[in-house]
Amino acid sequence: MAAAFECLPGGETALGRHYGMDWLRIAAFGMLIFYHIALVFVNWPYHAKTAHPIDWVSVPMQAVNAWRLPLLFVVSGYASRAIFTGCAGSADFAWGRTKRLIPPLLFGVIVIVPPQPWVELSTQHGYTASFWHFWTQEYFKFGTLGGIVLPTWNHLWFVVYLWVYTMALAIGAALIPRRGSALVGRAVEWVLSGPFVVIVPIALLIAQMAWTFPGARETHALVDDGPVHRVYAAMFLFGFVLRGSDRIWASIRRWWPAGLVLGLIGYGVVATLEIRFMGPPQMSRGLWFAFGLARAVQSWGIMIALVGMADRWLNHDHPARAMLNEAVFPFYLIHQTIIVVVAGALLRAHIGPLAEFVILVAATAAGCWAFYRMGREIGWLRPLIGLRGRRAGRTPRAAGATS
Repeated sequence: MAAAFECLPGGETALGRHYGMDWLRIAAFGMLIFYHIALVFVNWPYHAKTAHPIDWVSVPMQAVNAWRLPLLFVVSGYASRAIFTGCAGSADFAWGRTKRLIPPLLFGVIVIVPPQPWVELSTQHGYTASFWHFWTQEYFKFGTLGGIVLPTWNHLWFVVYLWVYTMALAIGAALIPRRGSALVGRAVEWVLSGPFVVIVPIALLIAQMAWTFPGARETHALVDDGPVHRVYAAMFLFGFVLRGSDRIWASIRRWWPAGLVLGLIGYGVVATLEIRFMGPPQMSRGLWFAFGLARAVQSWGIMIALVGMADRWLNHDHPARAMLNEAVFPFYLIHQTIIVVVAGALLRAHIGPLAEFVILVAATAAGCWAFYRMGREIGWLRPLIGLRGRRAGRTPRAAGATS
């Protein structure tokens, strides 16, 4: 836990690079894009909705819903450990993370996100003004319009939470002596050794679910999201500890198949109840508790299995990895705006859901790629879309560091 970290080019550390975790990070954010496209078609709230909702889409979405966000925080914590500037101190680490996360967040809130609430208001709340009027006259009033708080960070809440967790980590690292940090690390390793790497987190997730039962809605507003912070901050810290722990890695390599079995069983229960109660009537209190329990088992079981499989089969490099790893953040910044704007425009096209889906996938992929490729070539724009500034003699491939 207390191993010293060396600031090496490209986010490398003295502990070496785990390519499997890079691939898992790329896949996790790629899956997020498809998940948000699917939200257009399912009967769940979203900023843009199709005129042809499809009830059964919720069943495959439940296959990833329980673990998609916790996994993002695990891989983010792992990446944070990889770039933790132990040689320069916690203050430099905090400042470096702030420079990397806050400019894209502000750029996103001011420029990238505004089309999303405009489309939502126009298609779901009868708003008739143009986007230009909305952006210049309504968006920055710091109030509500149609029940939507403005301005908003929408999907960029993840960046906010990640920055807050990173700052808390930097403060903790500065305040806790190295010996105390090592003691905490050894305690975590002991708790998560052997089969307990599967059992203990599942037990904690079940306890969290029981504590908040019958449930608390995620607000993504930071200050009133306590139940969410307890889970996501813990996932972030797990990823951070995992980066420096051979003992936990050994436990994952031994027990991830058990996690996979438990995760699939948990999803089986979740899918069965989702199919049974796809519409009215709603689940009874007892079945709702069973649903939450199954989600807790599914969440950690599948997640630990994915980490184990990434370690076993994906821990090797590829010429495309550095570029894809670099592209993840720009793709994340822009993807939801593309989805929402295109989905809103398709409402006027009166086409079927299959055609809508194909167009959304194609438009999102092309738009994300164009945003990344153009942005990376404009020096002043690079920090605003989550890329490191160019340095003399630094190649694009070398810039593909872990975020």
